[in-house]
Amino acid sequence: MLEFLSENLGTIIVAAVLLVIVFFVVRSMIVSKKKGKTTCGCGCANCAMNGTCHKK
Repeated sequence: MLEFLSENLGTIIVAAVLLVIVFFVVRSMIVSKKKGKTTCGCGCANCAMNGTCHKK
């Protein structure tokens, strides 16, 4: 078991860092959605999904 960990330590660290980054990105998107902010960053006037994103 220790041999496996020592051989793959770099891969394990990179995977852990990527998982943490993905967690915080998803968390940020959820918080923004709850606050009513858009995640696309553009205006909704010409968006095809205008009626479905934001309930009026």
